[in-house]
Amino acid sequence: MAKREQNLELTIEKLKKMLSTMNYGSITLVVQDNTVVQIERNEKIRLK
Repeated sequence: MAKREQNLELTIEKLKKMLSTMNYGSITLVVQDNTVVQIERNEKIRLK
């Protein structure tokens, strides 16, 4: 169970970093067997 908790903590830290640098877009988590195995970032750039 310790490895799962470590994976969760790492995932949360990566998500915080991604959210702090993103203005528009989406983040998708890919989960297998109750574990996050991939994080996808799709950022939009708005031209005015």
